[in-house]
Amino acid sequence: MFLSAEKRHNTHWQHMFNPSRLTVARQRRGLTKRQLASQIGATEKTVQNYESGEMNPSEESLARLSSVLGFPEAFFEGDNLEILSPDVASFRSLKKMKASQRDMALSAGSIALIFSKWIDQHFDLPKPDLPRFEPGIDPEAAAMALRNEWGLGERGLRNLVHLLEAKGVKVFSLDIDAVEVDAFSMWYGGQPFVFLNTQKTAEHRRFDAAHELGHLVLHRHGYNQGADAEKEANEFAAAFLMPRGGVLAKAPRFVTIPVLVKMKKEWGVSVAALNYRLHKLGLTSEWVNRSICIELSKQGYRTSEPEPMPHESSQVLQKVLAALRSERVGRSEIARQLSLHVSEIDKLTFGLSLTDMSGLSAMPGLRSSQPEVKEFGLRLVK
Repeated sequence: MFLSAEKRHNTHWQHMFNPSRLTVARQRRGLTKRQLASQIGATEKTVQNYESGEMNPSEESLARLSSVLGFPEAFFEGDNLEILSPDVASFRSLKKMKASQRDMALSAGSIALIFSKWIDQHFDLPKPDLPRFEPGIDPEAAAMALRNEWGLGERGLRNLVHLLEAKGVKVFSLDIDAVEVDAFSMWYGGQPFVFLNTQKTAEHRRFDAAHELGHLVLHRHGYNQGADAEKEANEFAAAFLMPRGGVLAKAPRFVTIPVLVKMKKEWGVSVAALNYRLHKLGLTSEWVNRSICIELSKQGYRTSEPEPMPHESSQVLQKVLAALRSERVGRSEIARQLSLHVSEIDKLTFGLSLTDMSGLSAMPGLRSSQPEVKEFGLRLVK
């Protein structure tokens, strides 16, 4: 009996091919098994066998997989990759997104885990410093408790990404061509992760970051999902970014869109979020709230922002990349060591590491809380 070309493949290669990496690569590109099979000229059953480990691709088939999926052949030979399931992550708008979009985001998380592990092997980063709140705590009370614990007072926060990183949260960008995937967060290996969509405005991305912080401290293991969890995370984010006492102290007598535009620079939020918060705190009537909502929609301020703020950057990624450059280690070398193309590194750091380090106070007009979030140094582990 003659074995097929696939099954005749040498035993050494069979031990090297890692099925989990094919699954992650396929999901990263948003492909079903059937779609991938069509593009490499194979059957869906063949792809299914590759991913289950029942069959290993020949060298020719591997080359086609590498070409179609845009991953180096060496990527498929590495250690097991964690295939993240939806129940480990807190997603916003699950009903709006397709399963393929969700899986694209989760597979980005899988790749971020190996990049994060690589960074941890070379640098000493801040340890996680997030409290664990009891289930059922009022989100606004939790937001104020966290502000108190971190010594943030009741003023606007200068840079939320910097703050999260200083408290040990790993922040990566989520470069997915789908606005339905706002952001997501997860705890993995005792470490908190937040992924932010690069397509959002700076104001919306800050709110997303605060929303995911809410999930991390309120719904620690990601299992508490659904409308209630989303509502709690939204309430937490609003209170964390716009604390009751601070907002009441600066409340205007009359609320108009120009007033909101001026106020938003204090809190670093969208005009829509600020309008909602003022109404929630009883500072505007239902009529004023609805009138402003209608006007914001007319002016297109649901998806864009008047006088937009610059996007926040990442201290960690900036300093990591700068330290590596001083050691003559560029992004291409990082990618080579991780068996990735440079584009995958860029997709995880896009919009978070490209800002000049001189621009740490990257929000003109946005006053910082007291005390300031201290910069932290990175120690390169030789």
